Amino acid sequence: MHLCHRSILLLIGLLSFASLSFSFSIQPIQITPFSTLTLTNLKMSSGFSPCELNSHPSALPGDPSLILVTNVDLGDKKLEVMKACSKAIQKATGKPEAYIAVAITDNADVIFGGSDDPTALGNLYSIGAITMESNGEIHASVSDLLKPFGVDTSRMYINFFDMPRANVGWNGKTFAG
Repeated sequence: MHLCHRSILLLIGLLSFASLSFSFSIQPIQITPFSTLTLTNLKMSSGFSPCELNSHPSALPGDPSLILVTNVDLGDKKLEVMKACSKAIQKATGKPEAYIAVAITDNADVIFGGSDDPTALGNLYSIGAITMESNGEIHASVSDLLKPFGVDTSRMYINFFDMPRANVGWNGKTFAG
């Protein structure tokens, strides 16, 4: 039995035993825009859900992660750029910054369109929160951060990957369990 189901059964048993009065509603758990789990999410009228932190993509730690490679030298501004990227991802996705990882490799051998003019390539991985709007916000923010180093927005790709929970590992296991 899934840990969430055990938590729900334990909670229902405790509530029955104590003869407490709570109102419940059963709602599907939305994981991605393309699929809905068949599990149900038990919510008390207070809004607390025992499974919410394990189920809702925006509450999951360990993601998103941005890996960015550029052929320009960020010098002593590298950490500042990394922190600004982290804040931009937090703002666009709504995920807690404590869960966001950013890695930047500067001075790399990278060409774009056959030219070694300033350029950048990135990959952003996330369990959920990958949408046309958030992707556009993140690309615009990262582009703005790299402009002072000569990287034109037309010379930067960021690929966005909505990761299945089973394909993201953290703390010795995957987010699927």
